[in-house]
Amino acid sequence: MSRAAPWWPAVLDGGDVLLRPLRRSDQAEWTAVRRRNHDWLKPWEATLPNPDGRLPSFSQMVRSLNGQARLAQALPWVVCVREPTRREPAIAGQVTVSGITWGSALGASIGYWVDGARAGNGLAPDAVALAADFCFGTLGLHRLEINIRPENAPSLRVAEKLGFRNEGVRERFLHIDGAWADHRTFALTASEEPARHLRGWRENA
Repeated sequence: MSRAAPWWPAVLDGGDVLLRPLRRSDQAEWTAVRRRNHDWLKPWEATLPNPDGRLPSFSQMVRSLNGQARLAQALPWVVCVREPTRREPAIAGQVTVSGITWGSALGASIGYWVDGARAGNGLAPDAVALAADFCFGTLGLHRLEINIRPENAPSLRVAEKLGFRNEGVRERFLHIDGAWADHRTFALTASEEPARHLRGWRENA
């Protein structure tokens, strides 16, 4: 089902953490963060099964992601952190809500990455919580899921902190770092979310 997205572009303000659409003008900073985190992210990054496949350029990626958002198929945000020494919040990662399904399913998946230098201080849970609250509250989705490599301990802790249920292992679910890899699926529905209050995860932990 295709539909226009009146809520895009959406900016989610969580105080020190801000989610906003990725812009073409972000290329230099985004590329620098990604290059610095190459080794940190490589074991968990999706890859193309076709060895001859080519990834899009930065501008193509931005155009594609924002096009999907306008069609209500995805929500691609860059994660930014406010710092006292910077006028503009610094890019610190991404959160993407993908595969949005309308009709009788009303579901989507959430994927994310954060700068390894900022890991461990609650940035990823804050960012995912902001995105999830938007999905449940503004979009009216029923179910969200996160698929995580069993070996990715930091990401597993994000799902645990936010109260996502462990639904088991999907074998050879996604092509990661050059091979088909198993993933653990975690899910949360709108009826469960109020008991956890995602944006207050720190108090509920």
